[in-house]
Amino acid sequence: MAGVIEVAREKFEELVSEALDTIPAELTRMMDNVVVVVVDDPPEPNLLGLYTGIPLTERGGWYSAVLPDRIEIYRNTINQICDTEDDVVHEVRVTVVHEIAHHFGIDDDRLHELGW
Repeated sequence: MAGVIEVAREKFEELVSEALDTIPAELTRMMDNVVVVVVDDPPEPNLLGLYTGIPLTERGGWYSAVLPDRIEIYRNTINQICDTEDDVVHEVRVTVVHEIAHHFGIDDDRLHELGW
């Protein structure tokens, strides 16, 4: 992909919201103490998204009064690898699903096995 598309921040945030709406309700009900945000640029080159926090599978009785986990979706990086708005829609959805999977304790190796 040549990266010729520029989806404005407001539209990009709508795409992230729409991607979140595609997550089955039974999964979103289990999501706990997590925030999803759009960030223009990643802390490292080439990142499309980043999950920071304590996965649900690692939380125990000690888990309380902590800041929310954070899922960041990187607008400029996704724009750079996409040619069309449809490409952006697809990449946002894949990235959102990927980072939510990390919240559920699914690592990159397992995600790749599952085709994500």
